Amino acid sequence: MPPLQRWLAALAATAVATVAAYLWLDRPIATFVHFQILREHQAMFAKLTHIPEPLIPLAVLAFVGMGLLALAGRPLTRWQTVVFIAGTSLVMAETTKNGLKYVFGRTWPETWVNNNPSFIRNGVYGFNWFHDGAAYRSFPSGHMSLTCALVAVLWIWYPRGRPLWALLAVVVAVGLVGANYHFFSDIIAGSFVGASTGWMVTALCDQRAPLRSPGPPV
Repeated sequence: MPPLQRWLAALAATAVATVAAYLWLDRPIATFVHFQILREHQAMFAKLTHIPEPLIPLAVLAFVGMGLLALAGRPLTRWQTVVFIAGTSLVMAETTKNGLKYVFGRTWPETWVNNNPSFIRNGVYGFNWFHDGAAYRSFPSGHMSLTCALVAVLWIWYPRGRPLWALLAVVVAVGLVGANYHFFSDIIAGSFVGASTGWMVTALCDQRAPLRSPGPPV
């Protein structure tokens, strides 16, 4: 199956899984986590969610570093190419998920800051289309988008490490759900966003057909 068809099939599967989770899984999972897990284990799960937080600053540093090498006329090695692609994937995932959060305007499972409306505290559940504000940014999960943006690049370039890359994504997902920071459907959608950016940026930078620079503007 050509890559575009595979991506479209993955999009369709993600849409179906997201709707199914929204209808039948999100509320039971959030309720179970709140009453059975948070009282004793919230801090443990919360620590797992910190894993992707340094990724955006590192992506900016990677871009500057690899850009300076390019300006110096030095070709990138394989690992430097991977660093550049991963950094670009992370930045694109960050930008994409921010736009989608505004489009969907979903409230959070729990009330964490500024008395934000939530499912557990207020019974608020659903999407508020094109609704801005910190209280309406649950969908898709940004932490999961960033994690999978990195994992997707590593998955393609270093296939021998795929069990480790998959474990990384699972650990972050477990932390986000276990701390009740996100609904399960947020995780599904965020994973797709991140995996898509990693896949697409890798395809754009495919070393089998390198882009030729036209030189500096005159």
